[in-house]
Amino acid sequence: MVEQKVVFESGNELAAYAAKQINYHVMGYYPITPSTQIPEHLDLLKAEGEHDIVMIPADGEHGAAGICYGASTGGGRVFNATSANGLLYSLEQLPVQSGTRFPMVLNVGCRTVSGPLSIKGDHSDIMYALNTGWIILFAKDPQRVYDFNICALKIAEKVKLPIIVAFDGFFTSHQKRKVQIVAHDKDVQDFVGKLELEYHALDKEHPVSIGCYMNEPDLLNNKYQLHLAMEEARKVIPEVFKEYGEFTGRTYSMVEGYMMEDAEAALFVLGSSYDTARLAVDKLREEGKKVGVFTSSVLRPFPKKELYDLCKNVKAIVVADRQDSYGAEGGNMSLELKATLQDYKANIEVASLVYGLSGRDFYMEDGIDMLNRAYDIAQKGKVEKRFDYFGHYKGKEGYEPPKYFEPLVGDKVRPGVTSVTVDEATGKMIAKGGIVKDSTRMPKRWVAGHGACPGCGIPVNVNMLLRGIEGEVVLLFQTGCGFVVTSPYPKSSFRVTFIHNLFQNGAATLSGLVEMFHERQRRGELPKGDNFTFIMISGDGGLDIGIGPAIGAALRNHRMIIMEYDNGGYMNTGYQLSYTTPLGARSSTSHVGKAQAGKATFHKDTPQIFAATNIPYVATVAESNPTDFIKKAAKAQKYANEYGLAFIKALSACPLNWNDNPRYERSVIDAAVNCCYHPLYEIEEGITTITYNPEERNKKIPVIDWLKMMGRTKHLAKPEYADIVQSIQDEVDRRWERLKARHESPVL
Repeated sequence: MVEQKVVFESGNELAAYAAKQINYHVMGYYPITPSTQIPEHLDLLKAEGEHDIVMIPADGEHGAAGICYGASTGGGRVFNATSANGLLYSLEQLPVQSGTRFPMVLNVGCRTVSGPLSIKGDHSDIMYALNTGWIILFAKDPQRVYDFNICALKIAEKVKLPIIVAFDGFFTSHQKRKVQIVAHDKDVQDFVGKLELEYHALDKEHPVSIGCYMNEPDLLNNKYQLHLAMEEARKVIPEVFKEYGEFTGRTYSMVEGYMMEDAEAALFVLGSSYDTARLAVDKLREEGKKVGVFTSSVLRPFPKKELYDLCKNVKAIVVADRQDSYGAEGGNMSLELKATLQDYKANIEVASLVYGLSGRDFYMEDGIDMLNRAYDIAQKGKVEKRFDYFGHYKGKEGYEPPKYFEPLVGDKVRPGVTSVTVDEATGKMIAKGGIVKDSTRMPKRWVAGHGACPGCGIPVNVNMLLRGIEGEVVLLFQTGCGFVVTSPYPKSSFRVTFIHNLFQNGAATLSGLVEMFHERQRRGELPKGDNFTFIMISGDGGLDIGIGPAIGAALRNHRMIIMEYDNGGYMNTGYQLSYTTPLGARSSTSHVGKAQAGKATFHKDTPQIFAATNIPYVATVAESNPTDFIKKAAKAQKYANEYGLAFIKALSACPLNWNDNPRYERSVIDAAVNCCYHPLYEIEEGITTITYNPEERNKKIPVIDWLKMMGRTKHLAKPEYADIVQSIQDEVDRRWERLKARHESPVL
């Protein structure tokens, strides 16, 4: 056997370590809990120079899947990781890759699919992938996550199909275990072997067409060939498992059972629940009950014969699914096992339970309960209830949701803090008022009862925006810290209507609501005098993954406001880099080490992107300049209610991940403004006006003075990073000079 060593790592870290040992060519990725630790750890290893994988941060999971597919067509090895709605967002790309037969490895840390949003682990995501043409392995513990990642690549390349290694989110992905790993990377690379594809996109002597337009009967033959490849995988998987056993001493099979030899009743579960269920079997065996448990390490191809051979002698089975195929009276594993038993004409009673949704713990007592159900069915010879949920509870009859706040309507939200008029001579809007002490008359739509970190800029910026908004509002939050800390069921931090949708579709969702409001008014279904200001709050990278729908809403020019709180990273998933993270900044996917110096690209200029769509109003704001902030909010409302979409961007402090002192965040924001990293200006109907010029006030500072105030960029003050600092200064100066030129010109 190969030389090995013992480590104490989580499933996510082991997936990353296996990828590092294989030394893939490319990883296209996008952060999503609970799989985010995989690219984080891989980036940390890259910073230390331990692998050469090109890690490409995508704009979203759909983009990550596209990056991976494109890379795989180039004849190299490709790796990715995702979870939950990230898997669903990329789902349409999966059949593209399997249908054109390019292998790669995708890890899925299984998690609840929204909505409502939950980041805990169940299997409602992975079951969507059953029909995509990908091989799917399921690892029940961290050891198998490591081992299956090595086996997976070899399996995928033998049959020329992409492959998923799935495992339980948080249970397997985050729990650390003692695990054996191969001591030397070269041994892993020798085991996997050299990749030799018959065709790829980078062979100039043999150009190919990949993914042609295809009709029947050619498409039928294509899918038949994919079917044959999946059938070939039935033979290849055991062969690779056996070879890996000879390599490491750990031999796996497609299915696994415990005490199944003489069992009269059995429980079928996937993943980490299997080991807990084994303890339950031991307890019931002590009572003289012949019960067993079995599981599958492979979901595609579904190991029908192997499963049947394991359970063919039992009288009853309870199948426990961590997801529901709604309307089918059972989750996917229930349906597939029932179909298997039907194919073999087995006389076995089967009952289905849906359990463990949203990461609900599975205890030994739960396993005992389920096994007792199976045992009772075996004794009676019939099933009285074929389908049920396990652990649910009945709601309270006649329950009336408590009213935490009185609605904010009418004069309550029209205190006259600001007023906006049009200058007849220039046609520009003039905002009056906005005095900070006067703005306190505006009642807070977002109240103090929330879970944001001390010093968090999100509530500060959102409430500052709302101080300048007179009248009724509807708020839509994309996924992110702002959403997570304000809406723990059944409570809310808002005194107005609040809607959530996922990162990638917030703007489209709100635009649909805006148009519904106006159309219902037109039809006389809503009072003509009613009006709302519709506001989307985005941040935490929401205008990376969500930039497409946001640009679409801007191009359609819906009457709404998009407000971006730019905290410079994906903070709600643990601070991974976003496209607005500063160049050189340290994050959990842009580590600083001997081979890497933080984020490698400049920060995205979101306001200028929106300005290019020719919407009526674009503005930047900062909490350090509150009167300017409130006046711009008032103008944004006027534009949004009468002319079209308005966009406002605020630089938003995140003390936890910026690694600075919450007490001094306003001074940090002020420094960002004074160094012109975040200049304050507005664009009205294409005309740019700088609203605060630090040069004219003799307050302009070098950008390094701002960077030194935060732990995430403090390292840039060291001499070895002088070139990066100069690059940042040059880019900030270039953008500032262009902004001044636009300020001075009526046409730029």
